[in-house]
Amino acid sequence: MEESTELREEWTLLLWTTVAVLVPVLITLWCSFQRPKRKVQLKDLFRKSKHGWHYTDLFNKPTYCCVCSQPILQGAFCDCCGICADEECIQRADRILSCKEIMTQSQTDGRFYHQWVRGNVPLASYCAECKQQCGNQPKLCDYRCVWCQTTVHDDCLSSLNDDLCDLGEFRSVIIPPYYLYQVNKLRRRHPDEYSKLAAVCGSGWTPVLVLANTRSGNNMGEVLLGEFRTLLNPVQVFDLSELPPSKALQLCTLLPPGSVRVLVCGGDGTVGWVLDAIDTMKLKGQDQFIPLVTILPLGTGNDLSNSLGWGAGYAGEIPVEQVLRNVLEAEVVQMDRWKVQVVSKGNYFRKPKVLSMNNYFSVGPDALMALNFHAHREKTPSFFSSRIINKAVYFFYGTKDCLVQECKDLDKRIELELDGEQVTLPSLEGIIVCNIGYWGGGCRLWEGMGDEPYPPTRVDDGLLEVVGVYGSFHCAQIQVNLANPVRLGQAHTVRLVLKSSRMPMQVDGEPWAQGPCTITITHKTQALMLYHSAEHTDDDDSSASEAEEPSTEYFRVK
Repeated sequence: MEESTELREEWTLLLWTTVAVLVPVLITLWCSFQRPKRKVQLKDLFRKSKHGWHYTDLFNKPTYCCVCSQPILQGAFCDCCGICADEECIQRADRILSCKEIMTQSQTDGRFYHQWVRGNVPLASYCAECKQQCGNQPKLCDYRCVWCQTTVHDDCLSSLNDDLCDLGEFRSVIIPPYYLYQVNKLRRRHPDEYSKLAAVCGSGWTPVLVLANTRSGNNMGEVLLGEFRTLLNPVQVFDLSELPPSKALQLCTLLPPGSVRVLVCGGDGTVGWVLDAIDTMKLKGQDQFIPLVTILPLGTGNDLSNSLGWGAGYAGEIPVEQVLRNVLEAEVVQMDRWKVQVVSKGNYFRKPKVLSMNNYFSVGPDALMALNFHAHREKTPSFFSSRIINKAVYFFYGTKDCLVQECKDLDKRIELELDGEQVTLPSLEGIIVCNIGYWGGGCRLWEGMGDEPYPPTRVDDGLLEVVGVYGSFHCAQIQVNLANPVRLGQAHTVRLVLKSSRMPMQVDGEPWAQGPCTITITHKTQALMLYHSAEHTDDDDSSASEAEEPSTEYFRVK
């Protein structure tokens, strides 16, 4: 009898244990199956919406629904106007709450009324009327203007002296919706007409277009797109994964000539993509609308950004408001761009491969690392979402090449000519042709170490610096300042002849494997860039910044 009782208790315990384990698992699985369906439904809803909705599983601060006024943990927010809503209220929010109008008629002499959004005001904001702090209570009791970012208490809104919006601190970089309205009404699309319309926007109006690559580096592009849409007119913020630069830059032709600045959020490859689109504008006869280009580095190497004083990588350490201030304070410089022509041996009827170069061309171990990295990133792009992971993968392939030495005896397989004169090569594994001061993710390749004086590199002198490396281990030594490259000279034109075998090559991080060929590098054009003389971060010491950054005399504007 006792044995049967004990057996019954054991089975009862086993049953309850099984239920306790299985029920949460089944609930989790059911939620996992329901979640994709819910996201598909929301995606269809977002596509038809007038708001720029983004779904989130967890808001990072206390948030209230702008429709039902209830606190929410998960739901959607509009990255243009900032309203928040839970799933049940999204459709209603579309009906009763308006988003930023990218084009509308002004109300009074080039100005228009505030567009208020209630609730979820940024913490530590101040009321424009009573000057007291607002946003310190997680309630829907304060208002924020979606254009000028002015905040005001609920009680103070009715007594606000001026209800006209002046677009706030960044009025000089925002494209006002009333400007686009007037442009749309023009019968004659002429630059002089745009300049007349721009008079309403102020004398210092320099609109900034933001072009972000959401696939670059550490995947911060998506966040930056939302932050810039909040501050600016959404029409001037572009996602390059959805719209190519050639289409985005057409907005420049609707703005006063010479007034536009373009902020490229991405890596060096993205910057090259944008500069190629600007060259296309020149071919179309749109030279007067050419913008000035600046960089917010999101890539892995970011050597061009480093050379122009914008740093080796952006990870959100400064707010986008400061980024815009830095863009306005930057200096204009000219940067050489080069044409790389690759003519394969024996293929006389095939059109030569022509590439544009801003940073450097290389053949050898660093190109091999880039080629291996590129091949694996194409297979598993989701794995390469972090700048740290990307550099670790580069280190792995560099270590592997130290053992294999695939580019050995390059000097026996290649000929080098600088301005028509052949150069006798030592025993090398790689040759690097540089246009800018930085290479390999932040290394000063040409100046380097040692007492022997070398003229500094410049981006506007029409000269290329040519160096050689002994192998992957030598590249690693150069990057940690334990060795110097082999300086082969400076030239206006560089010609390389690969006589035999296939070798890895790259232009600005875009690698390929190339058979016997002739490579000719000649000057193509100059691009108008913006140079930042110092990095304005909260924890940087000004003296340290001056020591690390090149002088502004490093550049020359012709």
